[in-house]
Amino acid sequence: MEWSNWEFNQPLWLAGLVLIPMAAIFMGVIRSKRFGHFTYSLLDGLGQNFAGRAKNFTALLSWFALGSLCIALARPQTSEIIQQPSQNLGIDMMLSLDISASMLAKDLKPNRLEALKEVATDFVSRRKVDRIGLVIYAGEAYSPVPLTTDHSLLNEQIRSLEYDMLDGGTAIGMGLSTAANRLSESNAKSKVVILLTDGENNAGLVDPIQAGELCASLGIKVYTIGLGTNGVASMPVAIDPMTQEIIYRPQQVTIDEDLLKRISDITGGKYFRATDRTSLENIYDIIDGLEKSEIEGFQFYRYTEHYSIFVWIALGLIALELLLNFVLLKSAF
Repeated sequence: MEWSNWEFNQPLWLAGLVLIPMAAIFMGVIRSKRFGHFTYSLLDGLGQNFAGRAKNFTALLSWFALGSLCIALARPQTSEIIQQPSQNLGIDMMLSLDISASMLAKDLKPNRLEALKEVATDFVSRRKVDRIGLVIYAGEAYSPVPLTTDHSLLNEQIRSLEYDMLDGGTAIGMGLSTAANRLSESNAKSKVVILLTDGENNAGLVDPIQAGELCASLGIKVYTIGLGTNGVASMPVAIDPMTQEIIYRPQQVTIDEDLLKRISDITGGKYFRATDRTSLENIYDIIDGLEKSEIEGFQFYRYTEHYSIFVWIALGLIALELLLNFVLLKSAF
């Protein structure tokens, strides 16, 4: 929790944090004058017994509870800025990500899918005002997030991706056409698809070249990324029926680079090859630099209230005071 980002909607209540110690001191003075007392030299050095010390401690609990309530009444909150670009301005972008089982290959650490999730969420976080959506595909394609400026929601979806969410296979044409469908009604001045795969098209009902031509007709630029090392990688080949663990074996990495280059050429984009985590990060950095625009927009603030934390603290302190006074010390206030 970022305490430095906290702000208070009703800060005047925080004055209670100054007034409460003053009131406690004043009450202590009044109480000492209310009852007569005598000092005997024979009692010097004996100290206060346990019950007396505990009584003083419980007296402080109600003051701390009152202070916690003052903080709650001040309504502590954090805010998140959500940018909404003006119509016809900015960039609309779809991430079309391969989540087939081969994305568990370990040539990127800890595997291709986990490395992609980290790099993709970082990329999304840097695109402050663009609308970005998500398409995932394996043997079929699915779009869990439409174009949105709610990047926190989008990143949550990316982090939750698993290889077994869709039927097996690699339907590149389906992944690209689904992204194109999401962008078909966009009025943004720039429409982009970032298509990533680690294999060859072997499933789906849509030809990848036809999907690329569809993107070109809609004015959509496609950046394609082939993910996987050059040569041999530790690839998932089966699941152990006894332990349900994935079995890995060295296999030749095969990516249809010619197909990905043709798609990018048809749409005016570029093709990239990511052979490790660093090169994948660099590719997203390059795309981030290529797709920049000066845009106008609106800022919205989403507030999260935190007063309930301090209400619960106050209730806990009051409950502790009651417990100590009536159960342990067996005395009233």
